[in-house]
Amino acid sequence: MLLQAENLHHSFTEGETENKVLQGVCLKIIRGETTAVVGPSGCGKSTLLYLLGLLDRPKKGEIYFHGTEVAKSDDKVRTNLRNNSIGFIFQFHFLLKELTALENVSLPMRKSGLTRMDSHEKSLDILKKLGLESKSDRYANKLSGGEQQRVAIARAIANSPSLILADEPTGNLDSRNSENVFSLLQNIARDQDIGVLVVTHNPELAKNCDQIIEIQDGKNK
Repeated sequence: MLLQAENLHHSFTEGETENKVLQGVCLKIIRGETTAVVGPSGCGKSTLLYLLGLLDRPKKGEIYFHGTEVAKSDDKVRTNLRNNSIGFIFQFHFLLKELTALENVSLPMRKSGLTRMDSHEKSLDILKKLGLESKSDRYANKLSGGEQQRVAIARAIANSPSLILADEPTGNLDSRNSENVFSLLQNIARDQDIGVLVVTHNPELAKNCDQIIEIQDGKNK
């Protein structure tokens, strides 16, 4: 067991109105497996991802990471886990366009203290494995959508995380690139023993995952 969430509740307050987004969601993520979270827009999928990624705290409930409860951990512990154990992939890449593919992938490693030379060497090795070695010196905004998303995946696995959280990672890609990116995430999960959780609206991709979690009205369906 890599990650387990129990009875997660979360809400947002707008004026005097409390908007309940999550109302008791539970899930388990296993290393080496890919899990899909599916459900209609506004059901709380992205909110769930942010809670599991320790970017926000639930109003109620527990999150266990490697068996340790982390929802109530202090900011230092949560930041350390995000930097070293969790990789994030988003629909809009968030690559720095003024940096090359190699430099974008190197950023998390430089932040963790690796030297420029060592981080570039490791980044080049990762890009090579993802079929992007020839694009390593190309600026991010000169890459195709599929290439940018693969660079985003390379950046997410740069610090050898045990968990990858992906929010609609194929949302802006055509069907061919969507399948390629999704297959790549599945291979990474299996080959590197990483737990991968993917929020997706694509039922065809979701059904190929090891596990599907359906959310409706902020609850497990």
